[in-house]
Amino acid sequence: MLLTVSGPPGAGKSTTVTALAEAFDLEHVSGGDIFRELAAERGMTAVEFNQLAEDDDQIDRDLDRRLRTIALERDDVLLESRLAGWLAGDAADLRLWLDAPIEVRAARIAEREGKSAEQALEETRTREESEALRYREYYGIDISDLSIYDIALNTARWSQEDVPEILTTAVAAYDHGDDEGKYAVEGVSYDF
Repeated sequence: MLLTVSGPPGAGKSTTVTALAEAFDLEHVSGGDIFRELAAERGMTAVEFNQLAEDDDQIDRDLDRRLRTIALERDDVLLESRLAGWLAGDAADLRLWLDAPIEVRAARIAEREGKSAEQALEETRTREESEALRYREYYGIDISDLSIYDIALNTARWSQEDVPEILTTAVAAYDHGDDEGKYAVEGVSYDF
């Protein structure tokens, strides 16, 4: 089974994917972890690395190509990244999008990273604008288009424990034999 989990920073993806990967015995591959590792290797924050990526499209393209290869070549994977649903295409069994209002997400990030909510909010806005620009420019993807996702969930409406439970229930109920619900994004070609 190939599951994808996408969503903006602070949406609760990390907590959720850990539970989903464990519940379905899936290998968890995180695009965010890979991106942060690449940034750290260069002595940069994720925000700084995002800004560098605006001028050097090879950063995103290499990361995205790597994630797409994983999606297409490995079995029993949970692929987590902002573009995971787009990268996996119709190879994904289910594509999940997690979100929450930006103020909620910024507060989560501030707590996790030990910074002020104001700083986290500003950095989150900057990062999201940068990523949206790059996705549109590189691949013609509108990251706000949620039509490719099987489930889009506002994680601010449920507890941290309830979100994984809701999604685990949904994934367990998925009929793997019914491919009629799967579709490719027609007329779109991505050069990952």
